[in-house]
Amino acid sequence: MIDRRTALAGVVAMFGAGLFAPIARAAGVAQSAGVPVISEGPPSAAVFSTAQRALMTALSERVIPTTDTPGAIAAGVPAYIEKLLADWSSPTERVPILAGLDAIEARSEQDYKVAAAKAKPDQQDALLTLAMNGELPSGKVFFEAFRQMVITGYYTSEIGMTQEREYLPVPGEYDGAFPYSKVNKVYSA
Repeated sequence: MIDRRTALAGVVAMFGAGLFAPIARAAGVAQSAGVPVISEGPPSAAVFSTAQRALMTALSERVIPTTDTPGAIAAGVPAYIEKLLADWSSPTERVPILAGLDAIEARSEQDYKVAAAKAKPDQQDALLTLAMNGELPSGKVFFEAFRQMVITGYYTSEIGMTQEREYLPVPGEYDGAFPYSKVNKVYSA
């Protein structure tokens, strides 16, 4: 079975030059002085307040929701994001994430009179769209980094590699005339 670090190296090609620095560091493509080697287990320090953690968890599920396959929460993406920010990022790299979560929270309170983590899914989608379009303070920077962390966390998790995609260590013989209509899942190796 492929491990998370090997999968992270594959994600680097997906995002190219615009890769969020802590993801690049975790994948081993960027070296940074002062950032310790990541350890197993929980984050070395809490990055989010309780409200920010709840919002980050809810928004992760909006980026990759549960459908016929498990979503971001089931894949452990929120814990991955906090671990990545705690152990692989500098305090300045956390600023846009924390500022973005705070801006989304403030806009939710203003527009919907409810905490963003408790907003309806369509309201959370609207808040993420505002961030994506740069209509919130720090929105674009937050959205791009957050989206990368969610996608990377999901597709390097066991669920992402084995349930969303189909793991075949040896995919079989080549068939150049295989009908596209019979393709069920994208394969990961």
